[in-house]
Amino acid sequence: MTEGSTIRLLIGFAIPLLLGNLFQQLYNTVDTWVVGNFVGKTAFSAVGTLAPVINMLIGLSVGFSNGASVVISQAFGAHDLEKVRKSTHTFVAVMLIMCVVLTVVGLALTPLMLKLIGSPEEVAKEQTIYLTIYFAGVTSLLVYNTGSSILRAVGNSRYPLICLVVCAVANIILDLVFVIVFHWGTAGVAWATVISQAISGILVVIVLLRTDSSVKLDVHAIRIDRPLLKRIFTIGLPSALQMSITAFSNVFVQSYIYQFGVDCMGGWTAYSKVDQLLFLPMQSLALAATTFVGQNLGRGYKRRALKGTQAAMNMSLISTALLIIPIELFATDIVTFFIDSSELGVLEYGTLFLMWLTPFYLLCCANQVYGGALRGAGNSKAPMIVMLGSFVVFRQIYLFVMSRWISNTILPIAMSYPAGWLVCSLAIYIMYRKTFKGFSEAKD
Repeated sequence: MTEGSTIRLLIGFAIPLLLGNLFQQLYNTVDTWVVGNFVGKTAFSAVGTLAPVINMLIGLSVGFSNGASVVISQAFGAHDLEKVRKSTHTFVAVMLIMCVVLTVVGLALTPLMLKLIGSPEEVAKEQTIYLTIYFAGVTSLLVYNTGSSILRAVGNSRYPLICLVVCAVANIILDLVFVIVFHWGTAGVAWATVISQAISGILVVIVLLRTDSSVKLDVHAIRIDRPLLKRIFTIGLPSALQMSITAFSNVFVQSYIYQFGVDCMGGWTAYSKVDQLLFLPMQSLALAATTFVGQNLGRGYKRRALKGTQAAMNMSLISTALLIIPIELFATDIVTFFIDSSELGVLEYGTLFLMWLTPFYLLCCANQVYGGALRGAGNSKAPMIVMLGSFVVFRQIYLFVMSRWISNTILPIAMSYPAGWLVCSLAIYIMYRKTFKGFSEAKD
C-alpha cells in the first residue's frame, strides 16, 4: 500500500473485507430469521440480544488482533521480513493461550452475564443454551480471527473473504437442517454457528501453512518473542480493553431497554441486525485505513498516510448515507422480514428504533475511520480512552439521569447510543488532528 493510487488501494483492500463481513452478517441474519420464523418470539429475542455478552470476551481477541496487525503491517511496510515472521508466530502463540482462557471464562461467566442483562426467565433459558454451546466452540472463531488478521496485515484480504463465504454457506445450510428438519430450536442455531466457524478456522490455517509469503505458518516456530509481545500488547491491549469494557457496559445499557418487555427485546433484535449492516462499510474502510497508515508510516510516508485516511473517511460517509435512505423508507418491511407480521408489538418497537436511530450513523464514520488511522499510527491509547469515556462513562451517566429525572420512556433511553456516538466522534477527531498535525507538509 506504499505505492500506487490511494483510492484504488483502499477500495481494493476494503471490498473483500466488506464482502467478508457481509457474508458473516448474512449468516448471523439467517440465524435470527430462522428462529424468528420457525421457533418463536422468545427464541428470536434470546438469540438476537446476546451480542454484548459475546463481544465482551471476543473483544479481547479482536483487540489483540488489531495490535498484532499494526506490528506486522509496519514491519511489512519497512520490508523487515524477519520481524514479520517473528511477530506472526508470537501472535499465534498468544492466541492459542487465549483460546483456552476465553473458553473457560465464557462458560463460567454466562450465568452472571445473563443475570446482569435482566432478561425475562423464559428468554434467559434460551440464552443459556445458546451461550453454553457458543463458548464451548469459541476456539474456532478465535483461530479464524487470528489467521485473517495476519493475512490482512500484509494486504491480503482475499483469502479471509473466501473462508467467510464458505463459512456463511455452511451456516445457512446447517441452520435450516438443524432447526427446520431436526427441530433443535436455539441449540440448532448455536451448533450451526460453531460448526461453520470451525470450517472457516480450518481453511484459514491451511492458507497460512501453504502460503509462500513472510507470514507462512511454521508450527515448529510458534513461540513468544518478548520484545514483540510487548509491542503487540502495547498497541493491542488498549483496543482489547476498549472493546470488552464497551461491550460490558452495553449489558447494562440493554438492561434499561429490556425492562420494556419481550416485544421491545424483539424490536431491538431486528434493529440490531440493521445496526450491524450499517457499520460494515465504515468498519471495512477503518481497517483499510489502519493497514494503509501502518504500512506507509513504516516507510516514513506521512503525507500519503494522511491522504489515505481522508479518502477512507469520504468513502465511509458516502456509503453510509446510501444505506440510510432505503432503511428509512422501508423500516417496517425490514422488521417484518425478521419476525411474523402478527407480532405487532415487535414491529412497532423495531420500526421506532430504525426510524429514529439510523440517521445518526453518519456520526460513527468519524470515530471508526479516524480511530483506525490512530491505531495504524501506533496510537491505540487515544481511541481507547475516548471510546471508553463516550460509550461507557458518558452513556451510563446519560441513562441514569434520563431514566430517573427526565423521561424513562423507550425512545429517550435508546437515544443514548447516538449521544455517545456524537461525543466520541468529536473527541476522536480532535485526537486525530493532534496526532497527524503537520503530515500534509511532510515530504514523502
